[in-house]
Amino acid sequence: MRILSIDYGKKRTGIAVTDSLQLIAGPLETVDTPLLFAYLSSYIQREQVERIVIGKPLQTNGAPSENLQRIEQFVNRWKKKYPEIPIVYFDERFTSVLAHKAIISGGVKKKTRREDKGLVDRVSATIILEDYLRSRNR
Repeated sequence: MRILSIDYGKKRTGIAVTDSLQLIAGPLETVDTPLLFAYLSSYIQREQVERIVIGKPLQTNGAPSENLQRIEQFVNRWKKKYPEIPIVYFDERFTSVLAHKAIISGGVKKKTRREDKGLVDRVSATIILEDYLRSRNR
């Protein structure tokens, strides 16, 4: 079974997924946030998903960010509809910064970075998932 991760944004949401052995995380998709629930509902009909890891947005001092309320609404809706697929929170501080650095160091051209607005979201979701997998294996 796979594990999905979500980098939930106000406009766009990045999604990453593991392989079926849960060894490797990779970017899956960036979706418009209003379409996220439908996208995930469709995805779980095609693929077996054990759980979803969602980035918990915290400020550097540990206080919740303004986006947390929107995320909690999404999580509550998911839990009511799909209680068999749990959602767990995972600290996402600095993932966007790390994603930008990874994209630049990976040699992605400036034009591509400007045109593909969802690239950072997908890479951020992948970083969240990689960190989650590492923390689980400790």
